[in-house]
Amino acid sequence: MANVLSMKNMISQSTSSSSANILENLLEINWNSMETNTELEQAIENKFLTPSNFAMEIEGIVAKEGMNYIDAICYYCETNNIEVDSVTKLISKPLKERLKYDAINLNFMKKTSRAKLPL
Repeated sequence: MANVLSMKNMISQSTSSSSANILENLLEINWNSMETNTELEQAIENKFLTPSNFAMEIEGIVAKEGMNYIDAICYYCETNNIEVDSVTKLISKPLKERLKYDAINLNFMKKTSRAKLPL
């Protein structure tokens, strides 16, 4: 808050009064908009895909369609007209582990040498 006030003082001293009023109003708007930042983040999360939303979508496809995770991601990208390459940023760590497990079972990857307890 102190930074905003000091910026207002500097602006009012260095510019004409009409320009200073405009800049002061902009600073007040930016300061007030910080309070509603959580609302903005929620709106963005609802509108755009996040890693958690993407993982939930893929889990739903796997449960509903009975696909493996690799096929579910390809199916999701195909139905939503998304390039598979652009989805890599949305894959969370748990989803990545499930993908790795599917790839090993389908012989797309070599098995790791780490000991694994039977489940």
